[in-house]
Amino acid sequence: MRPTSIAEVNATVNDIQTKNDMEEIRISPDYNWFRSTVPLKKIIVDDDDSKVWSLYDAGPKSIRCPIIFLPPVSGTAEVFFQQVLALTGWGYRVISLQYPVYWDLLEFCEGFRKLLDHLQLDKVHLFGASLGGFLAQKFAEWTHKSPRVHSLILCNSFSDTSIFNQTWTANSFWLMPAFMLKKIVLGNFAKGPVDPKMADAIDFMVDRLESLHQSDLASRLTLNCQNSYVEPHKIKDLAVTIMDVFDQSALSHEAKEEMYKLYPNARRAHLKTGGNFPYLCRSAEVNLYIQIHLRQFHGTRYAAINPAMVSAEELEVQKSNLMNSEDD
Repeated sequence: MRPTSIAEVNATVNDIQTKNDMEEIRISPDYNWFRSTVPLKKIIVDDDDSKVWSLYDAGPKSIRCPIIFLPPVSGTAEVFFQQVLALTGWGYRVISLQYPVYWDLLEFCEGFRKLLDHLQLDKVHLFGASLGGFLAQKFAEWTHKSPRVHSLILCNSFSDTSIFNQTWTANSFWLMPAFMLKKIVLGNFAKGPVDPKMADAIDFMVDRLESLHQSDLASRLTLNCQNSYVEPHKIKDLAVTIMDVFDQSALSHEAKEEMYKLYPNARRAHLKTGGNFPYLCRSAEVNLYIQIHLRQFHGTRYAAINPAMVSAEELEVQKSNLMNSEDD
């Protein structure tokens, strides 16, 4: 998490977009349709009533194992609106959420478990982007004795916070003013020329970043950088898809290789382009990979889709595959 100056931030924004490009996603028909049709819910599950979970819960409520999206440091629940619209249109139940202020991983895991209890969800599929992916792994690890996570999709994510070289400053983020925290986050956004869709995605994420309070950013950066790593032996039986981007992602090559080593049996979903936020600027590809990941659970109690939306032929194939895997 390399700090950057305001001048650098302004230069970056000027390089990747003109004034006419500004706010393209915010004024798009899809985003306006999402905001007008999917209600934002606010839920408190902790004794501290200042800890409010914000979430969009769309699709058939009869589905008891939905896919839940966890945002990166700079994200809010809205950043996955294109996944919510597309997947619910295909019959899936989708929950996109924004977490409250939690200062350590145990506190987050306890709060997330309470949220799942409140929503009456025994098991879920998790899609996590960057920090969201790390939190998804840690929650799966924390609940491994009584599993609450059935599968993981990890997008531009990591397994060890030491890659950011900020563990020594993690406990001081709470002291920093909001503008300084935002500069730290912006320092990891793509720089230089990018295509128009990526520029729009960055602009939208900058807008979402501006909507976050100092405590939101400070707590997320603390979770992102405090000394911690994933213990793979506790979650080795989970179905995992690793989704990453070859170009202009903030994630280092070493971090990606470490993820592959951690999950040798994981499916790999590679995108040639898309930067840090492929779910915004390459949503069609991302949604396809999500469907491929979730298809393996069709016809089981862990399906995230309305059975009526799955063909009889596909259900037969899935049942056959399930029986063969049980025989093995």
